[in-house]
Amino acid sequence: MYMAQIVALVVIGYLLVKMLNDYRQGRIDWSGVISWLVIFTVFGLIALFPLKVSMEIKDLLGLGRGLDALFVVSIGLIFLLMFQLYVEIDRTKREITELTRKVAIELEEINEKLEKIEKKG
Repeated sequence: MYMAQIVALVVIGYLLVKMLNDYRQGRIDWSGVISWLVIFTVFGLIALFPLKVSMEIKDLLGLGRGLDALFVVSIGLIFLLMFQLYVEIDRTKREITELTRKVAIELEEINEKLEKIEKKG
């Protein structure tokens, strides 16, 4: 086993522990855990069996070299993660907009009630 494989496995192990701690503390939800677990498993398999995995992917995709196959799959995973981030950011923006509207409406109602109270007093 090469040093790069050992380092990759140690990093993956650290990230797994960090992910589980984040889940316990409520920073990520169950679907996030599953997504990251799949990604870490794929990277772990690539780290353990780089030649075998790259050759299988190469044959499956019909590419010339195993390293090309790993690059193609890595780029695909990066796009998948970017799309997931985009969806989460868009959802968060919509929630912030909705909360801002609710706060503005409630603030206006409070101001109207205060004006009525001041006129009576």
